[in-house]
Amino acid sequence: MTDIFTPARLGPITLRNRVIKAATFEGRTPDALVTDDLIAFHREVAAGGVGMTTVAYCAVAPGGRTDRHQIWMRQEAVPGLRRLTAAVHAEGAAVSAQIGHAGPVANAASNRYPALAPSRMFSPLGMKPMKVPREHEIGELVAAHATAARLAEESGFDAVEIHFGHNYLTSSFLSPLLNRRTDRYGGSTENRARLAREIALAVKEAVGDRLAVTAKLNMEDGVRGGLTVAESLRVAAWLEADGALDALELTAGSSLLNPMLLFHGTAPRKSFAKVLPAPARWGFRVVGRSFLKEYPYQEAYLLERARHFRRELSMPLILLGGITNLDTMRLARTEGFEFVAMARALLREPNLLHRIESEVATRSACIHCNECMPTIYTGTKCLYRLDSPVIAETPPVDATVPEARA
Repeated sequence: MTDIFTPARLGPITLRNRVIKAATFEGRTPDALVTDDLIAFHREVAAGGVGMTTVAYCAVAPGGRTDRHQIWMRQEAVPGLRRLTAAVHAEGAAVSAQIGHAGPVANAASNRYPALAPSRMFSPLGMKPMKVPREHEIGELVAAHATAARLAEESGFDAVEIHFGHNYLTSSFLSPLLNRRTDRYGGSTENRARLAREIALAVKEAVGDRLAVTAKLNMEDGVRGGLTVAESLRVAAWLEADGALDALELTAGSSLLNPMLLFHGTAPRKSFAKVLPAPARWGFRVVGRSFLKEYPYQEAYLLERARHFRRELSMPLILLGGITNLDTMRLARTEGFEFVAMARALLREPNLLHRIESEVATRSACIHCNECMPTIYTGTKCLYRLDSPVIAETPPVDATVPEARA
């Protein structure tokens, strides 16, 4: 169970190892289309040794973006996406497209489309109530996910990851706090899970066994009244029974209410306050401390929750959260997780996997400061990376003792 760097099957595809670059906003698509900068971002981590890298965020509709600069899946995007997938394949890695709809996390003011929510909510970004989709419109959203998956296949992707986390649209339907509908998409856990199941089945039907189909699922929202581990386990069991998914990537937290449950470590409140667009900046000054809570960093910090899913499910699972060294990867395999996913550590060191392969005692230089989070608007990056253009503006870091600065 310590075969991290040997080939592994993920549905119909084979990855060269069991490490996946998790989806992180790249901030490199100013015209909502692929750029050379975005290609270089993914090519670098592919060259660094991951089995698969994940392109985020490929919205299924223009109104499903967190801002208008993000890619949304349409025919115009295919040529650039083909260049990206070819570049990743040239480095020996597979590549996945994260597809979904941001729902209540969408920026209606930026997108110039209404944000969507399962029930009536006020959007602090759009400064107006969100739109509540009717049942026929929900059907259109399901179909949009299938279309996005077909476009991903046309673009040369090996896999698609459906976003069922962080209180994006599908996740918001799963939340009893956010979903107060009285139709067949609201009320009971089974009804609230209906959208996720319909999307997964539609995507599977669209791509068959030609692409791997995974989903990023919230284990819990981390807010009072939100989705709990117990309910999420029921949802996961239904998704497994439906047979549309090749793996689940387990996550946690709410981009609306508690994002730091996913990003353990220092909460970069001051940095976020500087970069948020108005009016969000003004509101952040009032609620920043309660919105960006602080959770101490430790390796494999989502493992305790994920163990419940490993015990209950037989399908492949991807462990996310605090995976930075070989010992933790081996722990994940020993616990029965088929794959691990990394993000921040690869922002700091895109070649970390090659370093670990050559020297098993290698430790990540990531200090879990989360200062990379506010850079999502201008090009996601680690400010402490040695070749970063802003390194001169940041204090020196002793990468040999990251725990002292965590």
